[in-house]
Amino acid sequence: MDLALDIQKGIQSALRELYSHEVAWSELGLQPTRKEFGGTYTFVTFPYGKISKKSPQDTAQQIGEYLTEHVATVAGFNVVKGFLNIEIAPSAWLAVLNAALADPNFGKGHKKKQSVMVEYSSPNTNKPLHLGHLRNIFLGYSVAKIYDALGYEVVKVQIINDRGIHICKSMLAWQKFGEGETPASSAMKGDKLVGKYYVAFDKAYKEEIAALVAAGKTKEEAEKQAPSLLEAQEMLRKWEAKDPEVYRLWETMNGWVYEGFDKTYAQMGVDFDQLYYESDTYLLGKDAVEEGLKSGHFFEKEDGSVWIDLTDEGLDQKIVRRSDGTAVYMTQDIGTAIQRFKEYPDLERLVYTVGNEQDYHFKVLFLILKKLGYKWADGCFHLSYGMVDLPSGKMKSREGTVVDADDLMAEMIQIAEDHTRELGKIDGFSAEQATALYDTIGMGALKYFLLKVDPKKRMLFDPKESIEFQGNTGPFIQYTYARISAILRRADELKVERGSVATDLNLSTNEVELIYLLSECQNKLQLAAEEYSPAVIAQYVYDLAKEYNKFYADQPIFTEESADVVGLRVNLSKQVAHTIELGMSLLGIAVPERM
Repeated sequence: MDLALDIQKGIQSALRELYSHEVAWSELGLQPTRKEFGGTYTFVTFPYGKISKKSPQDTAQQIGEYLTEHVATVAGFNVVKGFLNIEIAPSAWLAVLNAALADPNFGKGHKKKQSVMVEYSSPNTNKPLHLGHLRNIFLGYSVAKIYDALGYEVVKVQIINDRGIHICKSMLAWQKFGEGETPASSAMKGDKLVGKYYVAFDKAYKEEIAALVAAGKTKEEAEKQAPSLLEAQEMLRKWEAKDPEVYRLWETMNGWVYEGFDKTYAQMGVDFDQLYYESDTYLLGKDAVEEGLKSGHFFEKEDGSVWIDLTDEGLDQKIVRRSDGTAVYMTQDIGTAIQRFKEYPDLERLVYTVGNEQDYHFKVLFLILKKLGYKWADGCFHLSYGMVDLPSGKMKSREGTVVDADDLMAEMIQIAEDHTRELGKIDGFSAEQATALYDTIGMGALKYFLLKVDPKKRMLFDPKESIEFQGNTGPFIQYTYARISAILRRADELKVERGSVATDLNLSTNEVELIYLLSECQNKLQLAAEEYSPAVIAQYVYDLAKEYNKFYADQPIFTEESADVVGLRVNLSKQVAHTIELGMSLLGIAVPERM
């Protein structure tokens, strides 16, 4: 049941009958009524004075009287200047609640034929995942869940940067210093082991530079001539030539990294439907460059390199192929996008979850694709996000700058355990149940804190603040869900009927506000999808949990004499719990039955 739609159509009829003026109902915007005024929806009448030939206040009065007489969902109204504040009948709110209770698909969209692809993570295979990856992965995964809830076929992908000089640096250092070390022999996760040798390469490389500078070379000369770098470059050439020994080592060490990544992804609670590897895609896009040359969108310079001139669009010239014929990242991204839309003919949107330092790259990419004549380029979107800062450098980090994702997740779970024990919230839990609860709270706190901020904003992540059981945090919402679960268990003991409520009850302000928030669920889901912002869902679920706690404090449930009122409050609680669970699941967060 859509109350806003009923009112919009009622206003459409009022304009037609009162003023002989026809307006599409979809153009009659409603907004939430300000808290200091009575009502739920507000209609602004200032733009309609010309057709009513009356003041905005008199126009609002006339439309309000019409709605009260002709629209069953409207119980009354008040006018503040040209603002018509519309009050909804209790029976209409109860009908909304019953409709929600009867709908197993409540809050979600209908199945669609179109598909959406969301790319996230996209790590390098020379080091473990870090804090920046966490925001990237949680954002991408949540956007994928949001589109899935709207009914789209969703394809979750990552492109793994598994080739290049950085990979060869780890390989070379392992050959020189590894003495056959493996994840099994070192009891170290594979991605951390390979990252260890990337750091070892950097240390040896810097020592060589220092020695060359001491011998009279300039710093720039030393950086280019250091033996380690020359060996890594030679190893890359051998890899490109498919040298058997180099290729075997590359496959082995990448295999170690993938095993490590899989463990990290499992702890994060995320997955992928398809993996792309740069070693497979780095040659893609060369045909598109030839097409661009033929069509005149690209041009060739004297050295044989190929460029596109985007100065008319306020950008600059961009290289798409080097003079030696090799691809640049832009070439690969052009080719990969073309391949993806061929693989998925129903693809409507392709979402790239990449940090805002790549804003310019994606502007250029999408513009090139449009110029090459690909209509689907309008469906490409860069989900750009800001960096994550920490309040101090005390968290475990690699070289003092990058916070390791595994370390941070372990730290969050430990903080959750310490905080939960301190509050005495694990009475009656077995050791296994308590461990699962710490994981649920710690990961929920981490995900919620990273997702509640608009993606475009740079943010400060405070681990201790994120774990609080009060305020706009994941644990506060989880605790609210657990509280409702306890109420529902008590209702089962008392055999309170669930499924529908009586339609002739009066409602408290708390109850009206809760039902209104429930009615907004799909609108919030749609808005989150349009803005590619899980922060919309996070704020919505927090508002719902906060309002429920007010209701819980003000309205008794099981001490009410009327069975119908008890039934109303139990069923309302049930629907709030269902909606909290749905919203949190869209953020990739689990909610516990007990806390």
